[in-house]
Amino acid sequence: VQLQASGGGLVQAGGSLRLSCAASGRTFSNSDMGWFRQTPEKEREFVASITKSGDRTDYADFVKGRFTISRDNAANTVYLDMKSLKPEDTADYYCASGYAVVLRAGVYVYRGQGTQVTVSS
Repeated sequence: VQLQASGGGLVQAGGSLRLSCAASGRTFSNSDMGWFRQTPEKEREFVASITKSGDRTDYADFVKGRFTISRDNAANTVYLDMKSLKPEDTADYYCASGYAVVLRAGVYVYRGQGTQVTVSS
């Protein structure tokens, strides 16, 4: 499985962005998916996950109510809609596939290249 994130950019605090992660391969619809973020100062942080059918989602406390994860299995794509962005959301965001029960713990099978999100104050 190859994963490629896109949609990052520079946005002012309070703004919104939509990240996309396109997956290749036929296993996407059978994979739980997650979003993570990383900065040079911090270790990898779990952001959100979604089960393969999309019926369950999980969010880190610091994004609840602001970020929404979704997926389109027909398009082999998972999304992260981010609103009310804060400067501390600045990071490299990447998607990963694995099992939802352990994605929160940072355990995944495949990860893609990230997309940089920069939030200015």
